[in-house]
Formats: sequence, structure tokens, C-alpha cells
Amino acid sequence: MRAALREALLSTRVGYGAYMKSRWGGGTRERPRVDWNNSALKTQAEVDASVAEAKRLRLPPLADAPKTWDTLAALSEVVTRTGPDATILDAGAEIYSRFLPWLYLYGYRKLFGINLIFERTMQQGPIRYEQGDITKTRFERDTFDAVACLSVVEHGVDLPAYFAEMHRILKPGGVLVTSTDYFETTTDTRGLAAYGTPIRVFTRADIEQAVETAKRCGFELTGPLDLRSQDRIVTWAQYDLKYSFVVFSMIKS
Repeated sequence: MRAALREALLSTRVGYGAYMKSRWGGGTRERPRVDWNNSALKTQAEVDASVAEAKRLRLPPLADAPKTWDTLAALSEVVTRTGPDATILDAGAEIYSRFLPWLYLYGYRKLFGINLIFERTMQQGPIRYEQGDITKTRFERDTFDAVACLSVVEHGVDLPAYFAEMHRILKPGGVLVTSTDYFETTTDTRGLAAYGTPIRVFTRADIEQAVETAKRCGFELTGPLDLRSQDRIVTWAQYDLKYSFVVFSMIKS
């Protein structure tokens, strides 16, 4: 009963707003100090810097610290290139993801998250979570000012279909931020599967090919892409895998 009452309270704009303000404070927040977009995650120090920056900005922490790195990069791109009136999508969202709640704290209210695993539509304040396929959404053409897709495309996503659909639903000049599991050289995942698909850790060649696919769909990178790897920062203990992340941003031309 208590959990149901809490969910009902957080589903309202007033209840969600009061909860977020009581936990994380109100007022205007600075833009994130991020200089690692369009790059691979190289060192633990970069993770530590992203966690410290999120704390400085009074943002709810992530349980998985390395995910702070790419989530903060996505936040930075959105708040730099759009304003609070923008319509934003988290493509492949999870309820525990911080991307949309962070945007809420920056004053954004037109917030949507989709994932195939959602069995029902859920509301947290103005944030609407619903079932949806990121390669074939229900949204009309030119709906969103920005889309983030964080640690999703490695799970068997058809990349040409993904980039084509993101191009369709983004407004001209809209930004797409994509992150994925990555290491410059090959990570041995042979015979391993998760969430119903083979586990994939993208390589330099994979990302270069993905970027070319996106360009053919009408996207352009926001800046030079640094794909150099250094340390395997991320650990997937269940499968004894170590790798890192890459994040890159593109504009619908």
C-alpha cells in the first residue's frame, strides 16, 4: 500500500515537484562543465570527475558511477543546445535512469521515455514513460528537439533503422546523443548473451561504421570524435567482461 501511495503521489506534477525540490533543491542550476563529449571513456579519473560534477550541480546520483559520465554528457548537450521549452526523448529509457529527472531539475517539462520492456504507461510528474521501439516509434515527424539513447544500441539494435527513425522524429537542427559499450580493440564476447541478444562491445571500426550510417541518414557530428581507448573502466561482473564507453552527438542537418 505504501509503495502504491508513493507511486500515485509521484505521478502528479505537484507531488513529483515537491519530492524533487525537497531532495535536490530548487533554483537555477549551472550548465554542466563537460569537455568529454564525442569521445571514449579513458580513465577512472574521468568517471570521478563526472561524479564530482553531478554532485556539484546537486543532481541525483547514479548507482552505477561510470554511467554518470555519458549521462552528464547528454545533459550538457541538451541544456547547451535547447531551452526548457524543448521536447526531449530518452530512447530506451529505464525508470532508474537519471537523464530525464536531471532535465526536470533544469526546468524541462516535455519529457518522454520509451522502452520495449515497459508493460504499461507510467507517469512521474511531467515525465511520461511508455512502451516503444526506438527503431519504429509512434511519434510524428519533427517531434523532438533532442534525443538521448544511452547504453542501448549494443543490445541488438538495427543501427540503420535506429538512425533513420531518430532522424525522422527529430526537428531540423535537433541533437541526437548516443552512447554504447566500447573499447577500441576487440573484447571477446563469443557465446555470451544478455536480454535475448548476443552481447556486443563496439570497436573503433564499429563506431566509425555507425557514424557513416548516421551520416547517410542525414546526421553530422557536432565535433571531432576521439575513439582512443586507455583503461577498461567498466566491469560486467556477471559475464566477467571489462570494457569502457563511448558517447557521440550528432545534429540533424
